[in-house]
Amino acid sequence: MGEEESVLANIKRAAVIGAGVMGAAIAGHLANVGIPTLLLDIVPREETEEEKRKGLTLQDPQVRNRLAEAGKARLLKEKPSPVYHKEVLELITPGNLEDDLDKLSEVDWIIEAVVENLAIKQQLFENIEKVWKRGTIVSSNTSGISIHAMVEGRSEAFRRHFLGTHFFNPPRYMKLLEIIPTKDTDPAIVDQMKAFAENVLGKGVVMAKDTPNFIANRIGVYGTLVTLQAMFEQNLGPDEVDALTGPVMGRPKSATFRTLDLVGLDTFVHVAENVRSNVDDPEEKAAFEVPDVLKEMVSRNWLGEKSGQGFFKKVKTDKGKEILALDLATMEYRPRKKLKAASLETAKRAKTLPEKLRTLVYADDPAGKFAWHILKKVLLYTAARIPEIADDIVSVDKAMKWGFNWELGPFETWDAIGVERSVARMREEGEKIPPLVEELLASGYTSFYSREKGEPPRVFAIGGKYVGVEEHPKTIDLARLKEQNKVIRSNKGASLIDIGDDVALLEFHSPKNAIGADIIAMINAAVKEVSANYRGLVIGNQGTHFCVGANLMLILMEAQDHNWPELDLMVRQFQKAMGSLRYLDKPVVAAPFGMTLGGGVEVCLPCDRIQAAAETYMGLVEVGVGLIPGGGGNKEMLLRWMEGVDPKDRVALQPLVNHVFEVIGTAKVSTSAREARDYRFLRPEDGITINTDHLLYDAKQTVLAMDRAGYRPPQPKKIPVVGETGYNVLRLGAYTMLQSGYITEHDYKIASKLAYVLAGGNVPEGTLVTEEYLLDLEREAFLSLCGEPKSQQRMQYMLTKNKPLRN
Repeated sequence: MGEEESVLANIKRAAVIGAGVMGAAIAGHLANVGIPTLLLDIVPREETEEEKRKGLTLQDPQVRNRLAEAGKARLLKEKPSPVYHKEVLELITPGNLEDDLDKLSEVDWIIEAVVENLAIKQQLFENIEKVWKRGTIVSSNTSGISIHAMVEGRSEAFRRHFLGTHFFNPPRYMKLLEIIPTKDTDPAIVDQMKAFAENVLGKGVVMAKDTPNFIANRIGVYGTLVTLQAMFEQNLGPDEVDALTGPVMGRPKSATFRTLDLVGLDTFVHVAENVRSNVDDPEEKAAFEVPDVLKEMVSRNWLGEKSGQGFFKKVKTDKGKEILALDLATMEYRPRKKLKAASLETAKRAKTLPEKLRTLVYADDPAGKFAWHILKKVLLYTAARIPEIADDIVSVDKAMKWGFNWELGPFETWDAIGVERSVARMREEGEKIPPLVEELLASGYTSFYSREKGEPPRVFAIGGKYVGVEEHPKTIDLARLKEQNKVIRSNKGASLIDIGDDVALLEFHSPKNAIGADIIAMINAAVKEVSANYRGLVIGNQGTHFCVGANLMLILMEAQDHNWPELDLMVRQFQKAMGSLRYLDKPVVAAPFGMTLGGGVEVCLPCDRIQAAAETYMGLVEVGVGLIPGGGGNKEMLLRWMEGVDPKDRVALQPLVNHVFEVIGTAKVSTSAREARDYRFLRPEDGITINTDHLLYDAKQTVLAMDRAGYRPPQPKKIPVVGETGYNVLRLGAYTMLQSGYITEHDYKIASKLAYVLAGGNVPEGTLVTEEYLLDLEREAFLSLCGEPKSQQRMQYMLTKNKPLRN
């Protein structure tokens, strides 16, 4: 039994105590990964008015379980959804701490997520121990209360099974899990929880120490307070600061103040005050003092998104919705300002993030000075906290990348701007350089990370030497493989890479991984190479998204130039390439993740298997740009929906074709890989990987398993179609929507073309047709829609506005 299987065997059932926003969402994510979970909360002290009208009392279970039931129900309403699919909620059982406490003896992991009050937590753990089964792991999701203090007075056995597990909100989407052992925690349990969190929950785990707010919140909150202070000093607005502290500095688009609004100002104030009250250094206490303006906003209930206003406020105007920014001098909202700064504009044009950072922070204008000041403070503070909050700098960098979505961690950022250059400037400005940085420079090194071509990274450690960065055994690093000369062949749009064990990987690397001639050429080359020399093929990459579809700009340009022979050839070549993937004599596994749209889905559908990341958003969305799928997507979806159906059963076929028509015609996009199964983008035998870092490894293992099992390619078969009768059924449905005002005339034209393709044209119902026949219909419909002026308008609008046009 492997490590992952043994971990799965150890934690089969769980319980979450506290059904608030965080507790319910943790329960939701446990259910996401298939773990039955008990969700408990306190018994309400009185009935609601509605409960009284129904004649219910505090003795009725639905009253006693109300808080947990409400927490579970909330999971279906929240956006983005905390769960992969509504069906996973069946794994969550609501209850209460009086009637169901003894059920904790039936679970393998108990997670406390109640109010941040030490006395309440201590009393809860005392009650838990009364029913606790030896061997059950118990953890707290606290964001800052001392892990040791919570279990003072508990037995040694209980304390050995106790640790902190700090999830970040929302747990489904945020990668970071800080694990905080106590001095008594059994090291074997720490190792088990780390492996479980990585392999089963899909988390990036960082080992933290029992210090105020642990790692990510300690640094993140400090950085926000420094930014607030600098904003006041330079008389800037939150909108202007956000222009400087977003993507140009490698931070999320929500930057500083939009992020604060999303987190909630009350939550932020609580976390900041927790640090201030638990550190001894007067200078650090002062740094975590919450500005009066923030306290004023909280007192006014201007908490951000959840209260409708914070640093920003969305209002309705004659022109539609507008976002206003708070003027902190007047405490009134005003239209947003665009920050004008030469350094900012120059930095935005830089190609890489290190170039952007250097351009901005070393600029001698107000924007550059602002960026330098806040970055300098964060870097100095972070380095000064080693080894107090963590024993190594990698943990700190990972915590900020996974918990705050920074593109580079603090020490990676320091390397990017140049350690020697920045430290020299810091000394000139009278800053105290932390011992870790002094040790680095005294050792003769000039960067925290050392990277030799083709080798794993090494990192500077306390003690003055570089050590290897620990990597998960399921790591496949495509960039490193390229440095190791593992590229079999390559062009501008794609590469074929040897990923070991005689498995090749086809990587897209065109802009946005959009499919064009280069990628099609590489698919054809990959098919020949793999057939001759490899055990199988994985199609995957490590970009931001798997593939956003075909190169829309190229399609539009050819259509506007009326270059129909070229467009026809392009679509034929794409269709032929997809056919070669389907009938390759070696197993092919696609590994989609993130946005997998249009042509990206069409690449996946003919593969023998799909190993999808849990966060995969699949959809044939061509109708949004006035087209229908042209690379075989219609034919492949028909094949999937008709699997296992008797081709002679005409009654059964029409409803299946209706489903395909709806999925493609309404541009359904799955909100998770689990939901992709509902639309049959994924089949039951396709796999789902929770941890995206393990995706390529899992896809490779699938190829190897199929090869060992004696893989045989599928054989072409004829497809039963619903013909003219079915076409009329589909078109009638679309016409009804047109008459009801749900779709436009052009939508109806697109729907009619789609219906004709899916029905198999004007043939008798039940006719068996070839795949080539359906591909011809698909290509003809695609090309005819490319020639429609309104479709061209939709393509143009998508390219310029990045959203669909309804015309």
